[in-house]
Amino acid sequence: MPVDAARIVNECHWASVVDRDAAADGGFVYAVMTTGVYCRPSCAARRPNRANVRFYASGAEAEAAGFRPCQRCRPNDAPLEARQAALIERACRLIEAAQTAPSLDALARSVGLGPSHFHRLFKALTGVTPKAYALAHRRARLRDRLSASRSVTEAIYDAGFNSSGRFYAEAPHALGMTPSAFRLGGVDAEIRFAVGDCSFGCILVAASAKGVCAVFLSDQRDALVRALQDRFPRATLLGGDPGFERLAAQVVAFVEQPEIGMDLPLDIRGTAFQHRVWTALRAIPFGATISYAELARRIGAPKAARAVAAACAANKIAVAIPCHRVLRSDGELSGYRWGAERKRKLLEREKK
Repeated sequence: MPVDAARIVNECHWASVVDRDAAADGGFVYAVMTTGVYCRPSCAARRPNRANVRFYASGAEAEAAGFRPCQRCRPNDAPLEARQAALIERACRLIEAAQTAPSLDALARSVGLGPSHFHRLFKALTGVTPKAYALAHRRARLRDRLSASRSVTEAIYDAGFNSSGRFYAEAPHALGMTPSAFRLGGVDAEIRFAVGDCSFGCILVAASAKGVCAVFLSDQRDALVRALQDRFPRATLLGGDPGFERLAAQVVAFVEQPEIGMDLPLDIRGTAFQHRVWTALRAIPFGATISYAELARRIGAPKAARAVAAACAANKIAVAIPCHRVLRSDGELSGYRWGAERKRKLLEREKK
């Protein structure tokens, strides 16, 4: 590398050390001649004298030059965020494997952290508390068990709920219908729907007694109806209702002109974390866009950008829950449940 280029690289490295830039971790290490130690750029140790600092591409290179790893930032280990993520992943697996939800103290001990620190870290990385994660997992396990168990009560206890009474009280929020109806694939539940055309292709609007539960977009009408049947395999699907078609027309009008707003009840079904994301999505102003990272910060989970993206992908109510207004940090569109081209058109229309 030419001398000038090397000097520029070294100055960039030094700027990262001065800023304790965690984003630079893994790109290089710096060694201090007077201590014989090498560190990560983000090391919290006292800043060394610039004249005593040398930069190396890796810890192995620094050790070959005679330096030893810092005991504070542990540069020869995985980055701190990766270690923390591994601890929280281990805690998640413990929650998922337990028959009953482990206590906060037990989970914290299992990963070698204090309860308060563990609670903050868990919420920062997953977007929900350990208690909410355990509840969401039990609900998911219950949905799996309902169709296989001999009775609803058996499924409730198999899923790790200690009290059937408490679960029945919250069942409508957890399942969107009674446990018995969910167990039978939505039997006895009535879902009204209508299929029409809009400028984005074909559109299906469906609603339960609680409100609009699905807005699907596609290029094929048959695919839309199949998707609704898959979502509620044994519900009674009712089409051709003139009264409902008027409501569906309101939804289509909103899809065509989102700036008019839509004052209709929504039947939103998802985990506690998904609800937080979807609520934040509905607060994004018409014509505005944000990144997944910014959306994660808005819901108080700055390290959960990937979980936020997954919640956006799980959204089944197009446009009314405007996940199309979320972009990658570099401004690119990224994915969209109903196609990247539809996402682009929606955003272009809103900008106009």
